[in-house]
Amino acid sequence: MKITLPNKVLLIIENLQMHGYEAYAVGGCVRDSILAKKPQDWDITTSAKPREIKRLFRRTVDTGIEHGTVTVLLGKESFEVTTYRVDGAYEDNRHPTEVLFTDRLEEDLKRRDFTINAMAYNDEVRLVDVFGGMKDLNHHLIRCVGDARERFSEDALRILRAVRFSAQLDFSIEPFTWEAMKKLAPTLQNISAERIRAELMKLLLSDHPERIRDAYELGITKVVLPEWDQMEGVEQNTPHHQYDVAEHTLHALKSIKKEKILRLTMLFHDMGKPFMKTTDENGRDHFKGHALVSEEIARTVMHRLKFDNDTIRKVTRLVCYHDYRIEPTMQNVRRAMNRIGVELFPYYLAIRLADVKAQSPYRRREKIENIIQMREQYQEILFRAQCVTLKDLAVTGKDLMEIGMKPGRELGNMLNELLEWVLDDPECNKKEILCEYVKEKLVL
Repeated sequence: MKITLPNKVLLIIENLQMHGYEAYAVGGCVRDSILAKKPQDWDITTSAKPREIKRLFRRTVDTGIEHGTVTVLLGKESFEVTTYRVDGAYEDNRHPTEVLFTDRLEEDLKRRDFTINAMAYNDEVRLVDVFGGMKDLNHHLIRCVGDARERFSEDALRILRAVRFSAQLDFSIEPFTWEAMKKLAPTLQNISAERIRAELMKLLLSDHPERIRDAYELGITKVVLPEWDQMEGVEQNTPHHQYDVAEHTLHALKSIKKEKILRLTMLFHDMGKPFMKTTDENGRDHFKGHALVSEEIARTVMHRLKFDNDTIRKVTRLVCYHDYRIEPTMQNVRRAMNRIGVELFPYYLAIRLADVKAQSPYRRREKIENIIQMREQYQEILFRAQCVTLKDLAVTGKDLMEIGMKPGRELGNMLNELLEWVLDDPECNKKEILCEYVKEKLVL
């Protein structure tokens, strides 16, 4: 098999070989190249020790030198070059107690997580596949290298990584690997929130975010996202729904594009329903107030997983308003843009549409037409540059002080009153009209 290596990867490999060392592209870049996908990163493994790598390249960074990794800088690109290594004993399901260097490529490949990630390549030897990675690629299987329990005991995050690769590649998980994951899922409690978050996001942003259901069946969500488990089996006996809360969420995730804010919002949007469910005398279920509870759950989970504040702000606001329904009039849409935020309003429309698509066919066409009308009105409001926020007002606090208002609460209240006026009647958003209105108020 021939893999076309980038010129800079070839340069690194050939430079190491020229000085008597072995060197190969390794891991995910080899896997993706075989699958005709463009690798995001190119990693290189070599028999050269870190100090020897540093001696052979002019610009390097000691990114993980204690583990044998040196980053080689070529132009504006960087490449991780790692010495063949054997990991010592693992005591915390996260880190080896020591790292030992080796001269044998096979020993280095043996410590890797899955067979499809344990292949190496250079133009001289071609593909090195000691553990059957090609066979598993052909059979669309995620399988551990060697003993699955050993691999997951070394680093428990691999349990979640297996589900993530399954979602990204649309592969099945090999039965022995599955059983080991189920057995050792509780050890994920030893993994940092940041590492959990990174894998969870890759899963959610994959082509198959519905594989989070596998994480539930394996007991993974019970450890890293117990809020998901609360949704499982919660029926929605209402004409608007045909799935339970968890199944509806899976369909909603699949119905929205692969974007961080959108996928996170769909993940959380109905997590409050199990806590707000009531059933009336006719046996119909209701979930009044679930959006506010979902918002709090989203905030709690994202803080726990150490998301950045901007993401938390956007997602929680969208979760709060995901079920906000209005008649599609220009006035209503302006007010909705003001309430939800101009920046987030397109997200709100996308979320409403995905939510509707994941519901039952009951009144679906009517709901979709409502959303389409709102989108058209939103675009017209932007085109006309109509006022929807205080910063769009034709007057400022300074303008009002110049005609006699004093700074303070009354000034702020007046600006808000003017905004309320022009939200209803955008033609009045003219400085002379607004100032005249304030002057009349001051006389009174």
